[in-house]
Amino acid sequence: MLINNQKIDKSAAIKITAEENGVIFGRVFLYLIYNDLHQEPYGLMEDLFVDEKHRGRGIGKQLVEALIDEAKKQGCYKLIATSRAEREKIHSMYEKVGFKKYGFEFRLDF
Repeated sequence: MLINNQKIDKSAAIKITAEENGVIFGRVFLYLIYNDLHQEPYGLMEDLFVDEKHRGRGIGKQLVEALIDEAKKQGCYKLIATSRAEREKIHSMYEKVGFKKYGFEFRLDF
């Protein structure tokens, strides 16, 4: 058996930000990932962050909704979001915007 690596250059990332007076205080990344099973990419939402002094105003939800809209514009066939198990408040927000709990995430740190 032979295992080969092949670099695929189609994938991309889009950074969505929240800013005020030129200062960015929130962000989220949409990664567009292609594979051999679909012509369309799937989206991976990653690194949602809102500066602590701006939290509680719905900014995180607005960033996620903007990311969902962008994933649709990019033709994604699905969107995945990961989150640490103890972040129940953010999980509730994800469910309110349409995400469903689905499967498990496994992680290997290097």
